[in-house]
Amino acid sequence: MPDSNKEFAVPSLRTSRLLSLCHRLYFNPVFLGLESMDLSRPALWVGNHTLFAMLDIPLLSHALRERGVMLRSLGDRGHFRVPVWGGLLQRGGMVLGSRENCAALMQAGEHILVFPGGAREVWRRKGEAYQLIWKKRTGFVRMAMEHGYDIIPFASLGPDEAFDILADANDVQASRAWKWLNKSLPLEDMTRGGEGIPPLVKGLGPTLVPRPQRQYFAFGERIETIGLAGKVDDEDVVWALRERVAESVGSQLESLKAYRADHRPSGWSRLRRRLAPVSVNVLGKSGKGKAS
Repeated sequence: MPDSNKEFAVPSLRTSRLLSLCHRLYFNPVFLGLESMDLSRPALWVGNHTLFAMLDIPLLSHALRERGVMLRSLGDRGHFRVPVWGGLLQRGGMVLGSRENCAALMQAGEHILVFPGGAREVWRRKGEAYQLIWKKRTGFVRMAMEHGYDIIPFASLGPDEAFDILADANDVQASRAWKWLNKSLPLEDMTRGGEGIPPLVKGLGPTLVPRPQRQYFAFGERIETIGLAGKVDDEDVVWALRERVAESVGSQLESLKAYRADHRPSGWSRLRRRLAPVSVNVLGKSGKGKAS
């Protein structure tokens, strides 16, 4: 499994631009509030995991890379069991999401990306678009408290609409084939109670190509945890901080929905946007756009 203590070679900005070019052309992302953020201090970036998770993360990572920040992701161990795929993610900065790796990254002063919803939020089910499915998880806030790390809540809107879910884990587990196989195979254990069952989806037409749904990002105010290290075992304090982060992410999602409703391009404007040179729209608190 990937260890954060191993030397990591930060990809060059040129490499980041090349690798994210297709993503940026196809999804034409908008970042609300990023321009006015203080990125000089490392932080734990906490957001909503979207369907399949790979449409928005490259966009966010590149936007921050353009501003001198290299995000180090904490990933599920399932990623690293897949040949080639795990190695690619590791070269992109991902490490196994363990307490030891998280602590090592914090001690090194890295910017860290974490999604408390994990695989359950990635393999969404019908009707769950943009829902936070964090269960009772509090490990991420405990780590921030222990190390005095700021938390930056953020939200991503768009990816959950790039696909239609035709069948989900509920459908699979209710099928005769699943019930029959589960009698002789530990399917429930293998899939963590169904959390590891990906949905069957379609994108453009009957294909798996995602629809070019524009993607939007918003960022909440930094939440400081300095002085809370001695309260890591206080369940009330831990839960209150966890809920504060979740409420901020939820609030950012609602603000993005409102922004999109007021700024959705249509007709000729949409076609012209698609044909225009690639750019990332970054809006500060004033709401005025800037191409970068």
